[in-house]
Amino acid sequence: MELDLPTPRFTVGQEIANFLVSCGLLPKVREESFCASNVESFTLNEYEDVAYVTFPSFPSIDDFILNESRCGEGNMHTDHKFFSDFLKGNDDEPAFILPGALNLFLHIMEKTDFQAKLQIYTDSKQRKLKPIIFVGHSIGGAIATLATLWVLGKRLRQSSPFCITFGCPLVGDERLVEAVGRENWGGNFCHVVSKHDIVPRMLLAPIESIAKPFTTICSYGQGINVPDSLIQDACRTLLNHVLVSPLGPYRPFGTYMLCSSNGAACVENAQTVLEMLRLTTPSQQTSFEEIVQACLLEHRSYGPVLADIMQNSVRRISIMNSEYSEYSDEMGVALQLEAIGVGSQNKSARDALQGACKTEKELNINVNRLVFELSEKQRTMAELEWYKECSEKDGMGYYDAFKILPNKKDVGGADLRRMKLASFWDYVIEMWESHELPSDFQSQNKWINAGNTYRRLVEPLDIAHHYRTNRNGNYLSDGRPNRYKVLQKWLEEKDKTRSSRVPKRRTKRASLTQESCFWAYVEEARKDLESLKQGQLQKLQNLEKFEEDVTKMEKDLTISSDVFFPDSTFMMWWKEWEEYKKNQSPEWNSRLCEMIWKKMGELNLRGSD
Repeated sequence: MELDLPTPRFTVGQEIANFLVSCGLLPKVREESFCASNVESFTLNEYEDVAYVTFPSFPSIDDFILNESRCGEGNMHTDHKFFSDFLKGNDDEPAFILPGALNLFLHIMEKTDFQAKLQIYTDSKQRKLKPIIFVGHSIGGAIATLATLWVLGKRLRQSSPFCITFGCPLVGDERLVEAVGRENWGGNFCHVVSKHDIVPRMLLAPIESIAKPFTTICSYGQGINVPDSLIQDACRTLLNHVLVSPLGPYRPFGTYMLCSSNGAACVENAQTVLEMLRLTTPSQQTSFEEIVQACLLEHRSYGPVLADIMQNSVRRISIMNSEYSEYSDEMGVALQLEAIGVGSQNKSARDALQGACKTEKELNINVNRLVFELSEKQRTMAELEWYKECSEKDGMGYYDAFKILPNKKDVGGADLRRMKLASFWDYVIEMWESHELPSDFQSQNKWINAGNTYRRLVEPLDIAHHYRTNRNGNYLSDGRPNRYKVLQKWLEEKDKTRSSRVPKRRTKRASLTQESCFWAYVEEARKDLESLKQGQLQKLQNLEKFEEDVTKMEKDLTISSDVFFPDSTFMMWWKEWEEYKKNQSPEWNSRLCEMIWKKMGELNLRGSD
């Protein structure tokens, strides 16, 4: 089968860059950034129904280069509630961000009227919200990035913020990159970086090694009288640490628009951006004049950079349309390297871009193969659904049929299909955990829906198999396969992104019990009830909690009808539980008791028909 692969996004990076410049957006936000350079905290302006929120370039450097202990070590979830709980790594640990950037952002949030002024643009109760573009140059770009993450965390359905930065330092660690990729927020960020600008590159080195020279350079940039020899030493020290020191904890995310006098190209692959930033760092053998140019002048003056890009974009679009209407990946790489100012003969840079192309193609191939295999597995799923229906027609739910009648022929077929599907989903999870799938794979509706339909249909069979072969074991603590835990986590993370929406109430009973571990809870409740009868009174709380949970499930119609079949494992538990409670108090009754009698009546009526 020949797979239909999408064009890798980075191979059209130069075209994206040309569009961003030619549409007029970048010159406009650069103008906003220039006008905000002398304000204390932020500016807010509206043009053509778009809100531009701009942060200044150089607040106090002493506030930015912080000792980490002054700001909760950069933990995004420490002592404040501004950032979404979703901003954590795949290991569930909170993302870490540059402490100085966090400190400045918190100051703006808590000590200015920023939140009050933005309320009209971020109030989810508004029927229509105006788009917001956050803008920042230099350190202001880091604040713009955090402000954008803050608004994205609100899950506004009416609008989505966009962030454009110029010469912005790196802001977050690998966990933040994972979170942005998982939430599919990378497209909300565009970081413009000039070829010789040192600020976006400085945090490639650990912050403690670059703090002192960077402070000296910034003081010089602010007009403070600093001896040339001191500036030269600071620049060389900074460049030396960036080029030689071990890589610091900070990583890029979003789209990076890498610029030179030859043009610009956009790169999205985080690892490729990291390599390109290092490859384009000026050499420490560069002359003093060139170092000042590299470290300061290009950082401070993005206007001329954009003007060069605008001139070259028209010329390059003409060349590409006339000579390379269907250029290869190699030609795309060469054009981008020329635009960035590295040169197509630079082997390291060429390898980095070609590696990104190869990686993206491999990810696309992997997804397409899984899509093909998933379509084949739909037949297996349909056969299990047929097995479920046949069991119910025989008056026994498929959980109990699978558990109690292991030698029945159709049970054997269901067991084989269970194992086939387990093998497929184990493979999917293994590929995802090995980073062989796109970073937003687990947030794509196709895979969330497919995975959780599988989980709800098949996990009851795994539970039945567990308690049939290991009656005393606890499936929930000892036997649950990792695939189900991961698929459930994907769904729960996705549901959090829908938290701003009012969930629709079910009007029809679920055909599959939505809690895929339901039957494991039933089995453990049966064991707890037996222990309670033997005098272990501490089990009573567990059993009452289970009854409450089932009551809610039935009220929400998230339990399938087979749960209430007269001889089901659940009804066996319920009859014993009801008897125990009435022995304790003859007048005992509960909401669940009424629900069950009503459901039993419905099933009896259906059976008589």
